[in-house]
Amino acid sequence: MTCRVEYNDQTSLQWSNPTQQTLFFGNKKALRDNRIELVRASWSELTISISEITLADEGMYTCSLFTMPVKTAKAYLTVLGVPEKPEIDGLTKPALEGDEITLTCMTHGSKPAANLRWFRNEKEIKGAKEVNASGKTFTVTSSLQLLVDRDDDGAAYTCKVDHVALLQTPQQTTEVLEVHYAPRVLITQSLTFPQEGQYLKLECVSKGNPSPDPVLWTKDGGELPDLERMIVQGRELTFSALNKTDNGTYRCVASNHLGTSSAEYILYVYDPNAMGQRGPDHALIGGVVAVVVFVTLCLIIFLGRYLARHKGTYLTNEAKGADDAPDADTAIINAEGNTHAEGKKEYFI
Repeated sequence: MTCRVEYNDQTSLQWSNPTQQTLFFGNKKALRDNRIELVRASWSELTISISEITLADEGMYTCSLFTMPVKTAKAYLTVLGVPEKPEIDGLTKPALEGDEITLTCMTHGSKPAANLRWFRNEKEIKGAKEVNASGKTFTVTSSLQLLVDRDDDGAAYTCKVDHVALLQTPQQTTEVLEVHYAPRVLITQSLTFPQEGQYLKLECVSKGNPSPDPVLWTKDGGELPDLERMIVQGRELTFSALNKTDNGTYRCVASNHLGTSSAEYILYVYDPNAMGQRGPDHALIGGVVAVVVFVTLCLIIFLGRYLARHKGTYLTNEAKGADDAPDADTAIINAEGNTHAEGKKEYFI
């Protein structure tokens, strides 16, 4: 801290702390504090330094020039409380799928109060913040409630402290969540339309924690009948050369201490001679063509009947007036006029 004066009649300068204790009077040290040292002293300047600053050093410092009257200048020293590295509590290892857990992040010693931010795999999520004063510093807590599912397995939850005193070296703590869950099973196949003589691989894709190894393969509710052609390696069931006897329902079962899951695959081996190279495609195309032909025929029949009905009406009307008409137009007019002819009949009593 430096105090300067432009015009001085050889009067000493003095630095005092917030409790009005004299630190230096000119070049003479007045307070026994090894942290406070003299940097420069002259008639126009008094500069001192304070090392290992604490929160107790905060306050108003006064530089005085003992003239008549005494002249003073004041400067307020603000000391930041550096927050401690945050700690995360409430993490149970392992957590079970479906559990509700609360993660709590806490940091002490900040001034002003720090801000806590949560991240899940580097994506920020919102927590509930609470601030408590402890003397001149603050204790900040942020809680995060989670409904644990299998997608949280291996997720990294990070609590980061934001504070003006940590612009260059941010403080943060990361915990990785481990979740145990029951397995889920899915069977994938290497062929869409397996044919006799082909190689087929079925894979039991099972995901669970702990890992459900090994898996169990069965056929039609019993053991695999031909272990020379049906080879089980890990989660894979392979057929070296398919034949009709392989038809049936194959099941894969996976288990861990949390549960059991299974999946089924119905195998039907096609005859390559009857199927043709692209038999399924030909059958589909044939079905579409048949539908189109049927719809077209229905439209033709309907149109033909409609035209025939109107043509018959024209000929009938023309015939009604043709007896006494010189031409076809007159015949139609006469026919329309005759519609009321029957109403003019005379009756004799």
